Amino acid sequence: MIVIILWVLLSLVLAAVISFISLRQLLLSRKKKLHKSSDNNINVGIFHPYCNAGGGGERVLWCAVKALQEKYPNSKVIIYTGDIDASPSSILQKAKNVFNISVDSDNVKFVFLKQRHWIEAKNYPHFTLLGQSIGSMVLGLEALCKFPPDIFIDTMGYAFTFPLFRYLAQARVGCYVHYPVISMDMLKRVQQRQMSHNNKKYVARNPFLTWTKLAYYRLFSKMYKWVGCCAETIMVNSSWTENHILQLWDVPFKTHRVYPPCEVGHLKKLQHTGKSDEFIILSVGQFRPEKDHPLQLQAIYELRTLLANDEALWSRIKLVIAGSCRNDEDYERLKNMQDLSKHLSLENNVQFKVNVPYEDLLKLYQTANIGIHTMWNEHFGIGIVECMAAGLIMVAHRSGGPLLDIVETSEGSQNGFLATDAVEYADNILNIIVNNAEMNGIRSAARASVERFSEREFEKNFLRAISELFTNA
Repeated sequence: MIVIILWVLLSLVLAAVISFISLRQLLLSRKKKLHKSSDNNINVGIFHPYCNAGGGGERVLWCAVKALQEKYPNSKVIIYTGDIDASPSSILQKAKNVFNISVDSDNVKFVFLKQRHWIEAKNYPHFTLLGQSIGSMVLGLEALCKFPPDIFIDTMGYAFTFPLFRYLAQARVGCYVHYPVISMDMLKRVQQRQMSHNNKKYVARNPFLTWTKLAYYRLFSKMYKWVGCCAETIMVNSSWTENHILQLWDVPFKTHRVYPPCEVGHLKKLQHTGKSDEFIILSVGQFRPEKDHPLQLQAIYELRTLLANDEALWSRIKLVIAGSCRNDEDYERLKNMQDLSKHLSLENNVQFKVNVPYEDLLKLYQTANIGIHTMWNEHFGIGIVECMAAGLIMVAHRSGGPLLDIVETSEGSQNGFLATDAVEYADNILNIIVNNAEMNGIRSAARASVERFSEREFEKNFLRAISELFTNA
């Protein structure tokens, strides 16, 4: 019996090895053919399954493409995307409309992936992290078989694709990490049995389920470290992300902090054109659950309570929530937000703007007085920086990137405000409104502080971090 089991195991291992070698030879042969059929020296593959989403991660993508085209004009940029319902021209046009970024369309190739559903969280009600990670390997294999690159750069955080491209296609691997898939904070919340979006109530209340989930998270973090170390250069978008990646992957010499690109130059020149009798509070961000838009509505509800005896001032206040929707789930989330605003009797003071074109967003920046951002542990916060550059007084969450990198609240160098709950947000907003004439110093400090987050700084640091990938590529 033991001999039979050993024979089966040996056969499986042998079959796996043969399959690996065969697939690698096939991919390497395809790479050679691609080079023969092209005058370009290097094929740079960028893995971004949602390249048409219109969020901050997509600004990073298009600025990276633009920087690559300018620095390495003989290279071909291949973008792996699952946006099969969009054409290459419409994707590039959206990048122009939303981010004001133009790239050379002749030097960009889109590889459309049909298996994107494998990475969607809704398909994994349990063991979501593991399910999405395995799903990313399926999607990565599809990308690899359709076009094996010389250099592979992941810009969406799918680290489990790294070993596929490194060992099967023998590609040089780099990544830009917006936030870690798993973090020490997540482990701590499970261990302390705290309820959160990644730790359901029934798990937090059950000691056995907590122990099981903790063991699962620890095992997953070890797997995450192994695949992460397959990258030869690692870019992180903030101090918060850097701290977690260093804890998880422990490769400090490979890790580079590269702040995401924010179009601060043009925004710093904008002049306020709003009405003097209006106070517009602007929120910019995708309609995703972690952005915590309900907290913004709760803050405005608390603000109304503070202004219970000043109806005239309350009538001058409006919250404008501008964001993009990627899919049906986002639109459902938007509908729930609209319903919540009516439930709180805020419909006359809250306005929703969806998938706003760049030119319209500029007009919103010019008419708004205050910016609000409510995500807990936001990894960076491009929207926060852009609001500050446009001259808005920012109120952001006291955590993550806003706390560590962007907003300074010390006297003498203050460039914004931080808050943690609806009451604190409301207090800060009321303070800004009542003392609006005294906020020019903070507004000037905010505009002066954002230059380090410019597109020019991103391009310089991005190219420095990936330069080693082009050595002997």
